[in-house]
Amino acid sequence: MTLSYGPLQRFLFSHHFYSGVRRAFGILLPIAVLGGVFGWYASGLIATFGALCVAFIDQPGPHEHRGREMLGGTLLSTLTVALTGLASSHPILIWGVVIGQCFAFSMLAVYGKKGGQIGFACLLLMTVTLHHSLSTQEVWLHALTSLGGGLFYTLFSYSVSRGMQLREKEQALSVALFATSDYIARRADMYDLDRNLDENYRKLIVCQADMTDKHQAARDMVLRGLATTQAQTDSSRVMLWNLFVEMIAILDLLVATRTDYAFLRQKLEGSDALLFMRDALHKMASDLERIALAVARENTATQRSSVKAELRALEFEIQQMHTDGLAQRDPELYSLCIEILRRLRNTAKVIDRMILATRHDPNAQLLDAVKIDRSLTQFLSRQQFRPRLITSNLRLDSPFCRYALRVTLAAGIALALSALIPALARQGYWILLTVLIIMKPGFALTRQRNGWRLLGTLIGCGLAFSILYTTQHETWLFAIMVLSTIIGGGMLQINYLVASAFNTNAVLLAFNFLDPGATTVIADRALDTFLGSVIAFACSYVLPWWEAQFMPSLMRAAISANREYLRAALAQIQTHHENSSELAIKRADFNVRLARKNVHVALANFAEAFYRMMLEPKSRQWHVIELNNIVMQNHMLSSQISALTTALLGSPKIPQASIEFLNALLPQLLPAPEHPTPAVPKALLDGTFPALTYPLKQLQRSIVLINTEIDVIYHKAKVNLDATKKSVSTASLS
Repeated sequence: MTLSYGPLQRFLFSHHFYSGVRRAFGILLPIAVLGGVFGWYASGLIATFGALCVAFIDQPGPHEHRGREMLGGTLLSTLTVALTGLASSHPILIWGVVIGQCFAFSMLAVYGKKGGQIGFACLLLMTVTLHHSLSTQEVWLHALTSLGGGLFYTLFSYSVSRGMQLREKEQALSVALFATSDYIARRADMYDLDRNLDENYRKLIVCQADMTDKHQAARDMVLRGLATTQAQTDSSRVMLWNLFVEMIAILDLLVATRTDYAFLRQKLEGSDALLFMRDALHKMASDLERIALAVARENTATQRSSVKAELRALEFEIQQMHTDGLAQRDPELYSLCIEILRRLRNTAKVIDRMILATRHDPNAQLLDAVKIDRSLTQFLSRQQFRPRLITSNLRLDSPFCRYALRVTLAAGIALALSALIPALARQGYWILLTVLIIMKPGFALTRQRNGWRLLGTLIGCGLAFSILYTTQHETWLFAIMVLSTIIGGGMLQINYLVASAFNTNAVLLAFNFLDPGATTVIADRALDTFLGSVIAFACSYVLPWWEAQFMPSLMRAAISANREYLRAALAQIQTHHENSSELAIKRADFNVRLARKNVHVALANFAEAFYRMMLEPKSRQWHVIELNNIVMQNHMLSSQISALTTALLGSPKIPQASIEFLNALLPQLLPAPEHPTPAVPKALLDGTFPALTYPLKQLQRSIVLINTEIDVIYHKAKVNLDATKKSVSTASLS
């Protein structure tokens, strides 16, 4: 079943397209004003490049952070222009300056995504400055003009973001809702007998990792400034908060469904119950898409798909199971089906409330799911640019230092190639630019980006050739260049291949305006990109840092996050059933939500790194089967903890045996288990507490399977180590 809204509508109403339009206008306004009005085309182009570099830093996110990052990037890029310009007329000095800056700015990757964007922006401006040698007087004029372009863009973008901050919050929430819809659709596929279960699980985990990123982006936008009285009385802000809370509630309901899909498929293979479960989830995913699009359009969600037929049909199937004696014959299966039905009903009710929330009721109140105060800042992402982070990574065993050395080597080869081959001297900077665009810290990302960049450039060259062959009308060419800039900027975070094609087309059309008589510019760009791709691919094998080297730490982080989640859940259960104060209950609830968010982030990091490792050479992949099982079992474990917490919180009386059993399981969530696996208490196995027996056994099973896979990894590592020692000993004797 396909969903109602395609990628085009998602893109057109997303913050990606909006930010692409904002970046395009901010980039092109300097040359339009300086060139079109005053005739200063050269100065306008310099200012435009200064604005372009800052635009790479201007990605969707809180405008307070973007303002500081863009201002810092503007100052750093201006310093880059000055250093590169002063050295440009000295053949030996320019080598040292370029190589030094490549290493220094590549090291900014230690600060994560934002650091990498700032470093690339500076390297881009360095590469553009290499186009011509500059005198000392020209250098300062060039630097000041570039500074003006960067400051203009920073002021322009910050002002637009301040005026459109509510719109940006709506778009961020809309993207998160779309991601949640995709996740629900993936979960629906788990009930489809025609689909491979293991393959579906891998897709589900990848989808959840993407959804986690989108939820964090929405969190960063929606929660900021919400603690003020003005925000809490604004109907639009109230709507966004309530929709966000309900979206997380849906996730809680679905993730907390302790579904053993293999067990369910085996037992219900000839039943229509799976079909009704699947169709109900697909319809709910479609409803969420409508809500997401309504939020993006600032409209009311009216049309919806009713799931009443599926729920009633599922209820009838369960009633037939009861009539046939399934409740006595297989109580675990029967209780699981009832739980799925209950959660589907509750999810449908939440979606109905979300549809009503889009009506902007002026009397709507904030949902008190989490106490709205300064403690909410713990849910927000934070970025600290500490100098010590760079100095502590200046060692050969640091992946960031190795990445910087690879970039530096590739840049040196690109410079040498353009210096040794006269035919490449004029456009050698484009080879360097291609290298800097393609090179990424990870091997898999570099190889992936390499293919996309090369193919995108070839498509862009073909597109530009077709356009220039069709028309030379300047108005049409300028309009196509603006449109290409918007699409290229908007697709940068979504589809790099498409972004590369449109950005290449925009740049080639810009070169046509600067030099209409040039006949080889398109062929030159294609050749330069090919050479840059070859250099980047070859250098990606120098001092590589394989994803396998991250696996042990990411695996431990995911297991540790699940352990802390279980510990927080136990504290929440005990707090609720000990008649604690309201403040203690709220604090326990808050800790569980924070622990659950940390679990989702840790699992996303673990899964993404694992699937990147799968794109690397097979000789560099590490314990693929074991890690794949650990990824899936960690994912199941977090769902089981959530399901068990819900069951215990809803129980009028909590059996002490279950609490003791869970406390005994806590030490098992370690990379190397040091405690014997506890047995499920007899009180839970003899049918005294049937609603708890199955989820407890499933939770224990996941922990045992995780530790079993870890034991296999450790055993293989020990065998390999012993074999290595034996071979070394034999070699020394011989």
